[in-house]
Amino acid sequence: MAGSAGAGSRDRPRTGHADVCRVVVAVKPLLHMGEALTLNAAQYPDKPGARDLSRAMTFGQWDERACRLANALLGLGLRKGDRIVVLAYNCVEWMEIYAGTAKAGLVMVPLNFRLLGSDIRYIVDDSEAIALIVQNDLVDCVDGIRADLAVPDGRYIHFGADTTPAGYRSYEELIAAGSTRDPGVPVAPEDTWAFMYTSGTTGRPKGAMRSHGGMALHNLAVLANFEFSRHDTCLLVMPMCHANSLIFASAFAYAGASSCVYDAHSFDPEQLLRTMAQQRATFTSLVPTHYIMMLALSQSVRAGYDVDCVRRLLISSAPARKDTKLAIMDYFKNSQLFEIYGSTEQGFATILRPEEQLSKLGSIGREFIGCSRMRLLDEDGDDVDEGEVGEIYSHTPWCFESYWKLPEKTAEAFRGTHLSVGDMGRRDEDGFYYLVDRKNNMIISGGLNIYPSEVENLLGAHADVQDVAVIGKPDAKWGESVHGVIVLRDGAEATEQQIIAWCTGRIADYKRPRSVEFIHDLDMPRTATGKILHRFLRDRLARKG
Repeated sequence: MAGSAGAGSRDRPRTGHADVCRVVVAVKPLLHMGEALTLNAAQYPDKPGARDLSRAMTFGQWDERACRLANALLGLGLRKGDRIVVLAYNCVEWMEIYAGTAKAGLVMVPLNFRLLGSDIRYIVDDSEAIALIVQNDLVDCVDGIRADLAVPDGRYIHFGADTTPAGYRSYEELIAAGSTRDPGVPVAPEDTWAFMYTSGTTGRPKGAMRSHGGMALHNLAVLANFEFSRHDTCLLVMPMCHANSLIFASAFAYAGASSCVYDAHSFDPEQLLRTMAQQRATFTSLVPTHYIMMLALSQSVRAGYDVDCVRRLLISSAPARKDTKLAIMDYFKNSQLFEIYGSTEQGFATILRPEEQLSKLGSIGREFIGCSRMRLLDEDGDDVDEGEVGEIYSHTPWCFESYWKLPEKTAEAFRGTHLSVGDMGRRDEDGFYYLVDRKNNMIISGGLNIYPSEVENLLGAHADVQDVAVIGKPDAKWGESVHGVIVLRDGAEATEQQIIAWCTGRIADYKRPRSVEFIHDLDMPRTATGKILHRFLRDRLARKG
């Protein structure tokens, strides 16, 4: 046996790495959305893939139309990395555009359909977009500024009506003429997929650049955190131009799960319940106002819809009160309730799970699976003590790459590898985080820091208050005083004096509102996702003098 290969190898003296045979295997990068769609089209060609309330596509049809769109856009002279602006209400075409731009290596620039013409012009110019897709109902917004845009003639694309306006190409004709073959554009994980312009709560919107690799990692993290599978159906209610819908649309496509785009131009709570029941939706993401409007429907109306199919619900963009959470869980009896904290730049950073909803009321949860420990830092960049307020810095593998053409703003947002979007928070002894406020919303009265969210939580507990925002009002003596902006519930008749008196003894005196005004719900300025724009309220107050 001494002469055997085995024995010889044991007896042979070691000479370092010379005898080691290494095989280097190229690792395939994570799939982008277009590639994931192609895979699911091969595996489940006849399974429902994407739809809205008027048109449905199987995974096979969805992939074919996405390939046709990608090839058609490249046929117009667009090349990998070029930006294409999209202006549309919620509709299933968004799902084609998401996948088609990924396949073509193009960078989509989704626009909020609520923007004014001047805002649209700014983003088109800032992004240096060279093509534009617009839905018929929003053509007038584009026509009003078209003479000022640098988008070449022949690259304005229209959909949503049988007749194509002069000066536009037909979206459907482009798709019909495009090849069904995959365009074969090499797209790397580090390549940019989207410029997601921030909502501008503190100033001019900034283009947050999101990569294919970052979104792929986010997809996997979403599937892990919510335990979604290919048997789920997502109802996409949030604006399709927003990161929330992009994230869930992409994640469900990754999993081979179906998505339905809620394409009503305005929110109708009963129609949403009807859609949930008809589409057998298992998940949706809504802001607290959506839930409040659904729960305000009469018991007889709500009882008419079978929502037992709903297994998971997400509260996003703003915190919900205890009574709202209890009412949600009572009506959607088969559903688990989640909350998340995140941003356009971060993606999802924390999650509050169903079993934590009441025991950690007011918390934004703990770190999302896949994230590193968040840090809370003071103005010197030092970690604050447990329970103390600090600026939140998250560490997510799927965060944005940078702000487009704003290297100084990008640098300001980071401390090392941790990212801040200006939110302030604290962490309790169990590692749960609590959002205190935005740094820019803080009120300084007599040298004391006051976080509006604390006062808003108090005022929101008043029986007559439906919604509230708190801002600083210029004060000759104190610098700023606390000013409440309140939307009353239907039929309520509370006065300014009654509200202020009610706060006495319930909050420290220096935090108590010194003035209150009442406005209609439609006059409360919000982002597309329901966040109140405190800056607009401050500007409005300043104009009043």
